[in-house]
Amino acid sequence: MALKSTIFKAELQLADLDRSHFGDYTLTIARHPSETDERMMVRLLAFALNASETLTFGRGLSATEDEADLQELDPTGSIERWVDVGLPDEKAIRRACNRSRHVMVLSYGGRSADIWWQQTQGKVAGQKNLRVLSLSVEEGKALASLAERGMRLQCTIQDGLIWLGGDQGHVEISPKLLFGGDAP
Repeated sequence: MALKSTIFKAELQLADLDRSHFGDYTLTIARHPSETDERMMVRLLAFALNASETLTFGRGLSATEDEADLQELDPTGSIERWVDVGLPDEKAIRRACNRSRHVMVLSYGGRSADIWWQQTQGKVAGQKNLRVLSLSVEEGKALASLAERGMRLQCTIQDGLIWLGGDQGHVEISPKLLFGGDAP
């Protein structure tokens, strides 16, 4: 018998001063049996960085590679924003860039993420609608420590710094911009 996803609920109060976006979100996050708390919380962080009323979580690890971890559709049904977490291959990134107006990859994993980016960056250098951010090992672990089945989180984003806190504690995250925006 296949294992079922574990359901997590999050109440997220967001103040994104960089985008002048403020909101309260009630989120239901399905964590696949093979997904770690760290990956699930990185998905939640990716939501906070791109939050809107129409941004939704994808089916996660059980989905095909043609589905984003998060996506936002415009009123016509076209993909406005495609967000992946982890280390997608360059074909998946190029496919996402061709299907969506904005693509963000939020990588994590320390040395493996560094190696992934060294191998991938030259292959995606021509993508004008791509932004790639990276979290340190410590930031990923700190995010994982906030995971609870029922979470009440406050998130403030200012000048690229992220402060995320809840009943389990608070973390400060400063994602490294690898590509897009002001990145080399």
